[in-house]
Amino acid sequence: MALTRTEREHFLAEPHIAALAVDAEEGRAPLTVPIWYQYAPGGDLWIMTGRDSRKGAAIARAGRFSIMADRLAPTIRYVSVEGPVLATLPATREQLVEMASRYLPADKVAGYVDFSWKEHGEQVAIHMRPQRWLSSDLGQV
Repeated sequence: MALTRTEREHFLAEPHIAALAVDAEEGRAPLTVPIWYQYAPGGDLWIMTGRDSRKGAAIARAGRFSIMADRLAPTIRYVSVEGPVLATLPATREQLVEMASRYLPADKVAGYVDFSWKEHGEQVAIHMRPQRWLSSDLGQV
């Protein structure tokens, strides 16, 4: 059963690890990788990645990407969203704290942020406008 707009937006706003997909290059399947993301109902979605990462370069070339988030319990449910890139901006430490806080226990955030800020190189925040949605709740297993 397809989800309502409210259901799919609230589901996407939960901290799922998503699968990001983007056209990588001619003659190959899309690049598909796990990723953290940030989304609030009715708003735009954003991700962070290395300035020179393969996914960042592929997104810049394609001008759009998709993510798919799912769960298995209490019911099998997924939401997939695709849309155009609105902006790619230098990421801030505050954005890294926001993203890490979404996915990690509070006592792990500071250590992760310190490590990531030093070791992962320059990051960008890529903002996407959700344009096309697919969603379903397949019921209990």
